[in-house]
Amino acid sequence: MKSKDPALESAYEVLQDAIFHYRGEPLGTVAARDPYLVAPNYEECFVRDFVPSALVFLMDGESTIVRNFLRTVLDLRDQQRVMEGHQRAPGLMPASFKVVVDGDGEERLVADFGDLAIGRVAPVDSALWWMILLRLYTLTTGDRSLVDSPPFQEGIRTTLDLYLKESFETSPAMLVPDASFMIDRRMSVYGHPLEIQALFYAALRTALDFLHPTEGNARLRKMVLKRFQTLRSYVRIYYWLDLQRLNEIHRYHAEEFGHEAVNVFNIYPESIPDWLDGWLDNDTGYFVGNLGPGRMDFRHFAFGNLLAVIFGLAAPEQAQRITTLYDRRWDDLVGHMPVKILFPAAEGKEWAFITGNDPKNVPWSYHNGGSWPALLWAFTGAALLTGRGDLAERGLQLATQRLPTDNWPEYYDGRHGGLIGRRANYYQTWSAAAYIIARRLLEDEAAFEVFRNLAFDELDPEVEAHILAS
Repeated sequence: MKSKDPALESAYEVLQDAIFHYRGEPLGTVAARDPYLVAPNYEECFVRDFVPSALVFLMDGESTIVRNFLRTVLDLRDQQRVMEGHQRAPGLMPASFKVVVDGDGEERLVADFGDLAIGRVAPVDSALWWMILLRLYTLTTGDRSLVDSPPFQEGIRTTLDLYLKESFETSPAMLVPDASFMIDRRMSVYGHPLEIQALFYAALRTALDFLHPTEGNARLRKMVLKRFQTLRSYVRIYYWLDLQRLNEIHRYHAEEFGHEAVNVFNIYPESIPDWLDGWLDNDTGYFVGNLGPGRMDFRHFAFGNLLAVIFGLAAPEQAQRITTLYDRRWDDLVGHMPVKILFPAAEGKEWAFITGNDPKNVPWSYHNGGSWPALLWAFTGAALLTGRGDLAERGLQLATQRLPTDNWPEYYDGRHGGLIGRRANYYQTWSAAAYIIARRLLEDEAAFEVFRNLAFDELDPEVEAHILAS
């Protein structure tokens, strides 16, 4: 898309410069084009990072690069290495990949499955984003040749086989370790983080829509539907926090046993943080960041809440209260740069314990309360879907004032996001892509219709009954 707007032109320049090719075909976008990259693997294409880039390309009618990306990520599953004698499941997809040129000039693709990442943690979210992007591509282009092909159907099945495995717990939420998704360093997000549950929910719904209803898939589709239904109810009930729910938790009795227990997870009222007193009002609410035995993580995680609104994991009234919370607590959740990845930051001894004294995650920086322009696309989309275009405009205005002048940094530091991240890369691709999406959503109805393909309508009860009866 051509534009005479300097900010939009600058964003498109960053995005176009990030495109890389493999054997003459556009394949993806590198994470950043900073000539002084802080992290060398930012020269690779990350699966989660490419999603906003792909959304821009689909809005602009440039679907070839998205098609090539989807096929490549699926093919790269075979590159998994045996780590310490352990062979991981075939449903796992790479965190990132790059093009390597051999001495004879031959190009080849090399994938990373977390073996090179901080902490050597496998990327749980990659396969989930792959399925969501596959749905977005299919609905936007009308091209079903990928999703209907045997390799892609097998890819969906193997991913489901991995992610639906039974574990030693009764929760329908997915159990994952620290550092296995966008927050890729130790931040005490192990367990059942909200972002993973939102992605899992969308991937399950994608499977219901696109996994062929063959006799061989009947049992798997039934498992997917049951998990989808229980996960939706579970998150909407137990992860939800509003003023009424907070009062209930405040008056909980602990050490309850049996089926009649009200305090199902044995949450101690003393664990409610002081900052929550007065932070919510009757019109606001949000999904807590994590939930497990004796643990409720009251921190507000932006991406999980915004994705819950976009994907429909949040009930309509909950979605309205989430965006209203952004209005009422703008200084805390947005400040000078959309959007703060979590609130509040861990400080002092809590920071040392939660992060392991991680110098990159000092308070109000990076994943510990830093502000991430990459989340602007989800914030804008969630605001528009809930009728809060005023919030979307307000966030975009802040981004327009800063991002082009600051050379599209990866993240911002500070209690209100006023400082460019100390270790942030410049010319960060998904910062630019997120800005483009926000502009397009507010200015172009056709672009908004492409974005709406990320949202899910309510599942037809007749379809649910048919799957269960098959």
